[in-house]
Amino acid sequence: MSSSEINVNHLLETIESFDQFDLHHVLLRGIHDHGLKHPLHIQQRALKSCMSGHDVIVQAQAGLGKTTTYIIAVLQQLDMSCNGCQAIILMSKRISVQEIEKRILALGKHLNVTCHACFGGRSIDEDVKRLDGGVQVVVGTPGRIYDLLERSTFCTENVKMFVLDDFDELLSMGYRDQIEDISAMLPANLQIIVTLSSPILPDLLEITNKLMSNPVKILTEIEDRTLEGIRQFYVLVEDEEMKFEKLCQLFDGLKMTQSVIYCNTLEKVKWLNEKLRTHHLTVSILDFKMDAAQRDNCIREFRTGASRILLRLDRLENDADIPQVSPIINYDLPIDCEKYVRRVGRRGRFGRNGLAINFITIDERSLLRRIEQRNGIKIEELPADVASLI
Repeated sequence: MSSSEINVNHLLETIESFDQFDLHHVLLRGIHDHGLKHPLHIQQRALKSCMSGHDVIVQAQAGLGKTTTYIIAVLQQLDMSCNGCQAIILMSKRISVQEIEKRILALGKHLNVTCHACFGGRSIDEDVKRLDGGVQVVVGTPGRIYDLLERSTFCTENVKMFVLDDFDELLSMGYRDQIEDISAMLPANLQIIVTLSSPILPDLLEITNKLMSNPVKILTEIEDRTLEGIRQFYVLVEDEEMKFEKLCQLFDGLKMTQSVIYCNTLEKVKWLNEKLRTHHLTVSILDFKMDAAQRDNCIREFRTGASRILLRLDRLENDADIPQVSPIINYDLPIDCEKYVRRVGRRGRFGRNGLAINFITIDERSLLRRIEQRNGIKIEELPADVASLI
């Protein structure tokens, strides 16, 4: 197959339903249970290519549906009669690995798919034991996956899909050599799917040309998400325990009508929900485990003002129907720069000034500086007179 590019912004055909993709009926049940009604724009354009067995590069900004696209493609192509590893997914961070494992198991629950997350920070013996029992999809960080493959922990002869999620982020963290080494240990004729949040630059193209065979490129135009007009501040706390106390002080000082609060994990969202409710604050939670009806009800509560606070995670797609409010509060600082812009910068698309407040611990100051440098911004410490900000 010759290399080709598909610019999704220039295609007019609309695919209204996941039913039009000829997916396994049990996979469709999982998709519907997950609350996915209609394919997003990138999914309409990329899903068929990702399910074709050809190498594919999918370039789109965070939150537009790339991850769900490749998860569905992987699940669709699994041979459920084979218990061996058939797909390996590489991600840069432990928290992302755990999140993707949960989403694969959720979307593939009626398939009875087996999936395991591998990452550093815990005994490798746990991974070895789990993989010995047979796992169809392995999700992991490059370092841990490389170690497992080098030890011949699991058989790779059935591996037919290799996914590099947020490939630009993987490269920026110095994983190029390990990725190439991992690729060399896998079957030569497998499908490689690469997802990117940034444009395909020449140095990145050089690497994909080395790894991939005539990939189809699914491209989107980069949305102009400016941080201009967004006043951005940070609140420095000694440790995690101090965050909630500072948050309550912030609510008392700002007297704001509504706010969106981001956390990095579902566990933190649930914990913060309970804490806020004990202070008699009305809260709605938006998370990826909700079905469509629950999600619609949550957004309706927030839109009508029945709840004052919306607690949410990053990886929630098609959220254009969520009301634009200020301030945006990062209770947890996002772990990469793209997510920061996605959370905060999206508020600048509608000609409004916005306010973003970031809670950081002492250990997170370097991460805040990296976000500043990446986006060419300066985030000041929150002033004592917070009431003047609204």
